[in-house]
Amino acid sequence: MQEDRLRQARSIAERFACDAGLEIFDVQLRREAIGWVLRVVIDRPATARDAVAAEEAVSVADCQRVSRDVSAALDVEFTFEHAYTLEVSSPGLDRPLRGVADCRRFRGRLAKFVTSAPVDGHRHLAGRIVEVEDRGAAPGAEAGPDAEIVIETGRAVHRIPWSVVSRARLEVEF
Repeated sequence: MQEDRLRQARSIAERFACDAGLEIFDVQLRREAIGWVLRVVIDRPATARDAVAAEEAVSVADCQRVSRDVSAALDVEFTFEHAYTLEVSSPGLDRPLRGVADCRRFRGRLAKFVTSAPVDGHRHLAGRIVEVEDRGAAPGAEAGPDAEIVIETGRAVHRIPWSVVSRARLEVEF
């Protein structure tokens, strides 16, 4: 039942994010200390983001606009038996990397990787994403499970098979 509500909320949020030239990164409905929170995380599509600095990808004005529009639609279309707080935000500067496509998108940025198996003797690696190599993927096709993320730590170059990545996120650069 909660998954149905989550799908409904995502559908509503997608309409307004799309109108603003944005996309939905994540939608969560959770019970927290302050009560129920409907969290909508918006982002710029990869093609639009390439032309914009990472820090400017989603502005406060974007969040306000989507929040205002989604809130009005939720009041009419969304049924939930509890009071909830709507939060609209961006993935942040230290955003999670959810797949090979995200690693490709943020090539050149610093990132941290936690792996389920050691890579060059380490399970925690941090470095600049240098390349994404799609082993076995056809040209132009989506990367397969054999893709490797190549990072440079300053002292070494590591090849991290995406299949062993447990968590990955961008690092904030100053």
